[in-house]
Amino acid sequence: MEETRLDARTWSQALELYKWLCTFVGVGAREHDEWWLDAGAVMRLQAHDPRGWEFIDPYEGEEERLDDPLFPWLDTPSAPGDAERFRKLVWEVPRASVRSLIVLLGAGTSRSDLTTSPNWEERLPERERRAELILSRFPEGTCFYTNLSWKGENPDFYRQSSRGHNSFSQFDWDAGLIAVNDDEVAVLWNFLST
Repeated sequence: MEETRLDARTWSQALELYKWLCTFVGVGAREHDEWWLDAGAVMRLQAHDPRGWEFIDPYEGEEERLDDPLFPWLDTPSAPGDAERFRKLVWEVPRASVRSLIVLLGAGTSRSDLTTSPNWEERLPERERRAELILSRFPEGTCFYTNLSWKGENPDFYRQSSRGHNSFSQFDWDAGLIAVNDDEVAVLWNFLST
């Protein structure tokens, strides 16, 4: 199978995993030793993708955002002192589990076992292909964090028997991934009213 080269076009195609969902995807340059400040800038739309590639803001121009510039976030890290508070809301996730987390964020559900979703087997190969493209943007050495809890050392986000979360948003349920390396910080987050 030929490997697909990641560029602006294939990045946009990969982001179609989140089509029709309330999902935020943004990437910014890593400018601080304390990466939470860069993550906060991405969340507040104050950082722009250093490659100029597509981002997804599901609330751009929406009334909720006009009323509250932070919407849908409850808060974002904006000062060095905020980092410790936000650090307690996430867990580092091993790279081997990130693909299943990216697919989960594209499922648009808080269901704890994605394998019971309608047409799961038919949809999985394409979802995983798009997730691999997204993951390929972040080289070895990238650290990944999520607000979802799990059991075991290497979670399979397709089949978690119970999944708690620390909320970052004004929604009933949200799930996210933060990717951090020396050059970039990415925030991928799904919001769901249950």
